[in-house]
Amino acid sequence: MKKVVLLAALGLVAATGSSFAADAAAGEKVFAKCKACHMIGEGAKNRVGPELNGIDGRKQGSIEDFKGYGTDLKAMGEKGGTWNAAELDKYLTNPKAYNPGTKMAFAGLPEATDRENVIAYITSFKADGSKK
Repeated sequence: MKKVVLLAALGLVAATGSSFAADAAAGEKVFAKCKACHMIGEGAKNRVGPELNGIDGRKQGSIEDFKGYGTDLKAMGEKGGTWNAAELDKYLTNPKAYNPGTKMAFAGLPEATDRENVIAYITSFKADGSKK
């Protein structure tokens, strides 16, 4: 009986351990590391990096008036690549490994929780900069 209860408890922990919702408010704090190069929200403009409004579902390397994309990222978009939580997570883990031609000097976010939270934050904006 003890084994059954223990296994059930472990199963519950395993099932819920990865299902905690990311925290967009915490992600806004993590985004402070990105603000030197990227803007998001109403009135966002391109800086050294492109503005990030509406990034969820957006074709990679596709902001027309942003001229700083590397050829690798533009090629990904031309092949149909789009940004979503999984792709953003890969990119933010190690931008240079994901996109060898990137001009972005940022080394990435090694902590999964930071990536999840910042992704929750940046994907909460529509293309016009308003919140979803």
